[in-house]
Amino acid sequence: MTRAESRTLARELDSRRPALAEAVTAAHYERRPELAVRYGPAGREKCLQDAHYHLTYLSEAVAASAPDLFADYAAWAKVMLEGRGIPAEDLMVNLEVLRDVLLRELPADLAGLIVPYVEAGLERLPEIPAEPPCELPDGAQGELALGFLDALLRGERHEASRLILEAVERGVTVEDVYLHVFQRSQREIGRLWQMNRLTVAQEHYCTAATQLIMSQLYPYVFNGRKNGRRMVATCVAGDLHEIGVRMVADFFEISGWDTFYLGANTPAASLVQTLRERKADVLAVSATMSFHLRAVTELIAAVRASDVGDRVKILVGGYPFSVVPDLWQLVGADAMAGDARESVAVANRLLDEGS
Repeated sequence: MTRAESRTLARELDSRRPALAEAVTAAHYERRPELAVRYGPAGREKCLQDAHYHLTYLSEAVAASAPDLFADYAAWAKVMLEGRGIPAEDLMVNLEVLRDVLLRELPADLAGLIVPYVEAGLERLPEIPAEPPCELPDGAQGELALGFLDALLRGERHEASRLILEAVERGVTVEDVYLHVFQRSQREIGRLWQMNRLTVAQEHYCTAATQLIMSQLYPYVFNGRKNGRRMVATCVAGDLHEIGVRMVADFFEISGWDTFYLGANTPAASLVQTLRERKADVLAVSATMSFHLRAVTELIAAVRASDVGDRVKILVGGYPFSVVPDLWQLVGADAMAGDARESVAVANRLLDEGS
């Protein structure tokens, strides 16, 4: 399938999502009538909500022609649901029902293209442990990351700040703090929430405190010599997980670039205007979750169609791009990077090759 055909297929799936979600929920309860007793009326509403989520992630995977994206979502959902008392068997049955409903409700040609994505998720589930491994590093960096995270989880932001500032004064680089403490702690926070060991409020507190502590390191970030290169960094519309792309912008600043960090939810027209006004060499776009991928594609298409589209190199990053290594090509970018340090290296290479 071409990229355009994949997106058309995904839009067709989107248009049928409400009816398909209802059909999946009805079929699941017909197959497992004991669920009505086990979970009560609220359980059926939750099952319907989950069916919508499954279909949303399925649609994004189809739009990207990437079955691994749906398989990765299924693996994430297994851990998340088990942490909330929903056994993996229920998810397995639910995805089997989803597959059967697609085969029954969709035209045969559409079902034949979409069902393999669901089957990829079903194949992945048995190998996924209920508790993913800890995301914190080993050694001295791990001790610092653990102390920092423990302080945040206790609500002691000032203690977390003290640990970081003292580490930097001892000679730990800001880059290492970002990559091995802040980034790894954020991943561990996400893992703990996934397993239902943190509340949403705790997660938000930890992220907000980390952003504040990052700002305390700015005297170290903004003290380098400039190299004449300019970048703009943004998240796509709807993606509020901006801390990762903020780290990327800071790494560029440390490396001598002039940076312009837009954060989240910047409209495409305003982004293009900013690229023009800042005479940007590179645009860095972040997407944290796979259901933002079409927004990435649309944003990049808008930049390419503008008067700055031929000049600006576009770099993408975020979790979905680590799941599917060639995904950056499918969204129309020039390259992808796995972390903030690699982002700077890749951006420099893109400009050096084009000079």
